[in-house]
Order: sequence, then structure tokens, then C-alpha cells
Amino acid sequence: MRVLLRLAYFFLSIQLCSGQDFFADQSLEKIQFSDTLEVNLIQNPYLYLEGWDTLPQIQFWRKVISLDPDTSLLNIAKTRQIVYRFPTIWYDTLSREGQQAFKDSLQKELGVAEKEKLYVTYGKQDFYQLRSVIPEIHQAIPVFQQAGVNPWYAQAILLIESPGRLEQSPTGAFGPFQLMKYVARQHGLTVTSEVDERAIFPKAAEASARHFKEICIPETKKILRARGIGYDENALWFRLLVLHVYHAGATNVGGVMRKIRPTEGGMSLIRQLWTTRYRRFGNSSQNYSQVALATLLELDYIMALEGELICE
Repeated sequence: MRVLLRLAYFFLSIQLCSGQDFFADQSLEKIQFSDTLEVNLIQNPYLYLEGWDTLPQIQFWRKVISLDPDTSLLNIAKTRQIVYRFPTIWYDTLSREGQQAFKDSLQKELGVAEKEKLYVTYGKQDFYQLRSVIPEIHQAIPVFQQAGVNPWYAQAILLIESPGRLEQSPTGAFGPFQLMKYVARQHGLTVTSEVDERAIFPKAAEASARHFKEICIPETKKILRARGIGYDENALWFRLLVLHVYHAGATNVGGVMRKIRPTEGGMSLIRQLWTTRYRRFGNSSQNYSQVALATLLELDYIMALEGELICE
């Protein structure tokens, strides 16, 4: 109850500081975390107003983000309903056949329909060090603003890609914005065996902003126009679709859109993406905007509990 009251007070403070309806649009707020940490972060009230925070997939990923990797969750792939939790180290000792037998036995015991696929997901608290990325978000926001790109994208990408660390993905993406080599070079970065500017934060932020402006956002509009779907660039569902283009590429997103054949945008469109595969648009692509929403909600939670709003 204390947490809920704190959250309500924090959001009311934002409304009072801005002097306008809190639910009018996203807002850039100055938050004081400590004597030495004062940052600008973005609030997006439509996470709550439209009910994204209540979706089972988002609630699932919030649990995963906050869960120690020593614990794993057996969950229904389509809905992300958790049906069992167990020690990760025990599961890892099983052979592949043993792991499948474990899932099969629980599927039968718990009465889960045979058509439902079960996933095992371990806790990712060690990866999603969201507090450590807050200063980077503050640094990236003006870079995106100067490029004429909604800084919401900077905040979302930094929270979900490689928060607070420099890592290379299995596909070769690298740096705080997880840029592929060809994307980085396309937007002016030097990437050789000796130099990789994807690791230099200001340069990577500029390249990411240009990638959104020149590729991701225009391609998303093109995909929607091809299906006769209207859009508002500030709508949360539109921005989530842009994130999918950033992660999976326009070709794969366009393909999955042709497969599901939507006639309108909105939450229903995004939720269809979460359960549809197309070529390289697989499980990680389906999860992408789910994790983005979960991390944005967790950031709101951190801001409300640990930060103080500065009214200017």
C-alpha cells in the first residue's frame, strides 16, 4: 500500500508541476536521485491510461527483470502465464531429453493444453541493471532532441539493449545502442578491427538517432501506409512498432504484418506481433516491445520510490 501511495503522489506531483493534465502526453521531467545525480527522464502516462501495465506479458517480464538468475520460471509461451518456478541450477543439470520430460510431465499434471508451448525463462536481474543506465538516458535525450527524434526511443533502447555495459550480441550488434556494423557505418561511425566507435557513447547515440530518423520511422510509416492503417507518431503503439523495426528490420516486420493482415493500429496490433513468427521475426523479436514496456514501467517505479521531482 505504501508503494502505491508513493507512486500516486509522484504522478500527481508531475501533473501539478507541469500545470496540465498528466494524461495529455508523455513528459520530460527533471528528477533528483541524490545530491550528485539530477537527470531528465521521460514519463509516458499512456502506459497506464491505455492499460499496457496490466497485460500478462508485461507483468511477466517485470517479474523476470526483478528475479535472480538462480530461479527459473516455466511459463505458457502465448500468454506468459507462470505455471511453475524452480532452481535454475537443477534444471541446467538435466539433459535435453530430461528437460523436455520435465516440461511434458508438468504440462500434463497442471492440465495445460497440449497445443500450448511451454518456455523456461530464468531471472535476468543481473542483466537489467536499470539504475546504472539512468545517467546514460540523461545524456542521450538531448542528442535525440537535436536530431529531431522523439527521445522516448533513446530511453527505451538504453533500458532494454545492454543497460550499463558494453556487450556484443550473438548477431554482432554492439555498444549501448546495440548497432550492427553495417548500420553504424551507414550513419558515419568507424568500425574496423582496430577502432569501433559503437563503444563511444556520444557517437553511438548520434548514429542511433539518425537510424531512427532516416530508416526506422520512415519504414514503419511505409509499412502502415501499405496496409491503409492510419497512425499518430506519438501514439505508444506506433513507437513500439518502430522499436520492432529497429530490432528486427523493416523486411521482417513488413513480412509479419503481411502475415497477420491487420486493418488498424493500436494495442491489438502489437499483441498480434507478440504471437506471430515470420522468418527472422522469432521469439526474441516477439519479446522486444514486451521487455521495453516492462523496463519503462520499472524505471517509473524507481523514479517514484527513489527520486524527487524538481519543479521549474
